[in-house]
Amino acid sequence: MPQANLNWILLLPILAGVAVAIQTALNGQLRVLVNSPLIAALLSFMIGTLALVLLVIFTKQQMPGLSHLSGTDWYKFVGGLLGAFFIVVMIVSVQRMSVANLLALVVAGQLITALILDHFGLLGAKQSSITLTRALGAIALIIGTYLINKK
Repeated sequence: MPQANLNWILLLPILAGVAVAIQTALNGQLRVLVNSPLIAALLSFMIGTLALVLLVIFTKQQMPGLSHLSGTDWYKFVGGLLGAFFIVVMIVSVQRMSVANLLALVVAGQLITALILDHFGLLGAKQSSITLTRALGAIALIIGTYLINKK
């Protein structure tokens, strides 16, 4: 992979992390405005869905037909439900803790789950065994999460 492409691949997840932190704070404010975590999540998803519809139209993406999707395992469609769960949990939790505390806990949960998925090659993840180095990195992150959340 050319170096320029590699730089963008490394930068995009960092930008996604920036977006999640900002999204969490904004959705918390939206919850206060509409007085409901579910309505705030619904509004957030509606705007996101509209943005995706426009991107699909603008980039002339071809939607697969129902016959193409009908043979797909049901669990492959659960990502949207998990996304809704994530957003609602973030909206509810950000009112009770700081964004940094909340996201430290989220990242710890993500990393532990990712290590398990990678180790066993689950859900199509590239198999990558848990090594001592990776385990130490996870332990360091968990310690960091504890320190960030310590009063």
